Amino acid sequence: MKVKILSRNPDDYVRETKNDIQRVPRNYDPVLHPFEVPREYTRALNATKLERVFAKPFVASLDGHGDGVHCMAKHFKSLSTIISGACNGEIKVWNLMNRQCIRTVQAHTGFVRGLCSRFCGTFFFSVGDDKTIKQWKMEGPSFEEQEEPIHTILGKTVYTGIDHHWKDGVFATCGQQVDIWDEQRTSPIRSFTWSVDSINSIKFNPIETYLLASCASDRNIALYDIRQATPLKKVVMDLRTNAICWNPLEAFIFTGANEDYNLYTFDMRYLDSPLMVHMDHVSAVLDVDYSPTGKEFVSASFDKSIRIFPTDKGHSREVYHTKRMQHVMCIKWSADNKYILCGSDEMNIRLWKANASEKLGVGTESPPAQKARLSAIGLREEEAHCCCGKIVVL
Repeated sequence: MKVKILSRNPDDYVRETKNDIQRVPRNYDPVLHPFEVPREYTRALNATKLERVFAKPFVASLDGHGDGVHCMAKHFKSLSTIISGACNGEIKVWNLMNRQCIRTVQAHTGFVRGLCSRFCGTFFFSVGDDKTIKQWKMEGPSFEEQEEPIHTILGKTVYTGIDHHWKDGVFATCGQQVDIWDEQRTSPIRSFTWSVDSINSIKFNPIETYLLASCASDRNIALYDIRQATPLKKVVMDLRTNAICWNPLEAFIFTGANEDYNLYTFDMRYLDSPLMVHMDHVSAVLDVDYSPTGKEFVSASFDKSIRIFPTDKGHSREVYHTKRMQHVMCIKWSADNKYILCGSDEMNIRLWKANASEKLGVGTESPPAQKARLSAIGLREEEAHCCCGKIVVL
């Protein structure tokens, strides 16, 4: 005779204390749950719709410039400080926490073509149409002290861009040629020419700090090593590249903003073809900047919009625009990965959320709400491959 005995472990259904919730036994056999996949898809669809409902990306507008905002620079040490230059030669330093301008300098005659901050955060540099390079203190002048630059260098040609080395007291300018400057000298320590027209933009590599890239009006993107006397290599595009930016975590990857409405991501070791072509803009792309994580970048365009692209996707995940925003000339992604700043033709700097539906502020999200948000993100990513849900999810 056979006797069947049910054997249960009390740990599976008995509460440890009376304050615990009752444990409910569950059978995970998929045969008993035939609607599990449709139910999960419905949850993902609802999470995507709610994300769009609660998407409020615009945070603030910083006004005060008397002309279009042409360039911006981030402070190396302070998250709440940003520097902007306008087409009338005016430079403003902003406090983003108070959303106020804390300093105004009439720096140049004509456009401010480029701005960059020193790696220590105590100085910043500017170049303009008046053929000068000026070094300024980050702190404003004391009482009854005149607002004057620490150092001024008068060049022979107009400078169109500037960028500072990430570790040393060296900076680079571009115009008719690429010049490498020491902060203590009034003449360049090295110059690079490659039979090109005027060079639009120049950027140091944040990882391999002796490498820099430039883009010129004759459609080429050139790479340089400041330890060598000659340029390294170049790639020629179909149309002109307006701006360039290095990936902050992948030393060989950079992205260029092109006149043909697209952005091109390259590996500097293999310049024969781009790794990815990023489409969606409907006019020339004027500026680009990477997020601190290196997984996304933001672009500014002549079509009066800004777009956020994943580095491995050909289409944008987000587009921001307003009725009053005109051609967007410059763009920056904040160092805390939470905000995006753009400067446009109608004299305003706008502050946006990097994640449109994110709740900002201290203590705005309880632990259950945070758990639900992370669960919704996981559901959206898991169901993004579904052909019937791709229209909504992406």
